[in-house]
Amino acid sequence: MSDYQVLTTATTVTDDRTWLASLDGVHEAQTITVDTSKLTAGTHYTPGTQNQPRHIIKSGIPLGKITASGLYAPYNAAASDGTQVLAGFLVAETAFTPGSTKTAGALLWRGEVQASKLPVAFAPPAAANTTAFIHYR
Repeated sequence: MSDYQVLTTATTVTDDRTWLASLDGVHEAQTITVDTSKLTAGTHYTPGTQNQPRHIIKSGIPLGKITASGLYAPYNAAASDGTQVLAGFLVAETAFTPGSTKTAGALLWRGEVQASKLPVAFAPPAAANTTAFIHYR
């Protein structure tokens, strides 16, 4: 005879949004799809653990839009696949399942950002290399 018991767990995740200089634009964030195969563990996301098996993409990751797929990936000024044009920043931490190639996210395409507090090294691009309306402090 088997002994079945209900097991309930809770995980608290605190979203680090110190990179936001104001809430301007947050409520107008655009729903996007992120290509998770383009992310690097430890840099763009925190890998899952036994207690929290899903990976967590860090809030504030700069993103560009891949021309061929229409998906979003980390901004890369040296790329030629579309991600060399800054589209905006991931507004909130976003979880995704290991092995998944896509996940939904929210893009801050206008607002104010403290570039020095982003989770990755970032130099604001020239106006010709962005579709976002971002003021940097």
